[in-house]
Amino acid sequence: MIKFHPSARQLSDFVEGTLSPAISLMVSAHCDMCEKCQRRVEIETESLAAEMVSSVSAKMDNTIDTSFQFGDMLSQITALPSGKQSDLGSYCEVEYQEPFNKDNSRRLQAGVSTIELDGRTFTLPRTLHRYIDKTGNWSSLVGKLWQAPVDLGNQGVANFIFMGSGGSVPEHTHRGTEYTLVIDGEFSDGLGRYDTGDFIFMDGEKTHTPRAEGKEGCLVFSIVDQPLHFTSGLARLLNPFSHLFFR
Repeated sequence: MIKFHPSARQLSDFVEGTLSPAISLMVSAHCDMCEKCQRRVEIETESLAAEMVSSVSAKMDNTIDTSFQFGDMLSQITALPSGKQSDLGSYCEVEYQEPFNKDNSRRLQAGVSTIELDGRTFTLPRTLHRYIDKTGNWSSLVGKLWQAPVDLGNQGVANFIFMGSGGSVPEHTHRGTEYTLVIDGEFSDGLGRYDTGDFIFMDGEKTHTPRAEGKEGCLVFSIVDQPLHFTSGLARLLNPFSHLFFR
């Protein structure tokens, strides 16, 4: 059961298009997996559309007098004798064209919806399908961890991270922010327990130790804007090289 969601403000900003591209990607992927947030986005979208229609209607009311004046002028012009009308220049017909109908990129990518690791197949939320061919090779890290970088273009770099059963990321905090979406499985970090579909935000005010306790391990999709800062034991020796991990 999904217990962790984007905030109401984040969902509103997502609908209005004011989130950063990377965070918008995470929210969209979460909504693919969460009916509750999906419905909230639908309601917010309908409300925003209604506001826009109301605004346009108000502007049209303010210019209705101008429209009538233009209509009167057009009537006078068309009532002119043909000789005088020709003095105004030739009449040019504008051919109507159907609006350009763009193909839905998600539909084009529908045939590719999974990634694989060590013989296991994981189904991704629809939003992430277009990034499958931009995902790098898996590399093995310490503590039963595997990482595959995802090229987001000018949005930055994300990672698929798989924690095998009992695998963990050493205790750390964050120099910036970290957004995590649980794709498959569950894990805990000393602050909470997270299940498939959960949307998790971390920053420098929190210290945690993610650990997969289930038999099947856990796959997450993560975006960080600064390297991790390890805070415990020998892992602190990794800090000079932390920009190489999950970044």
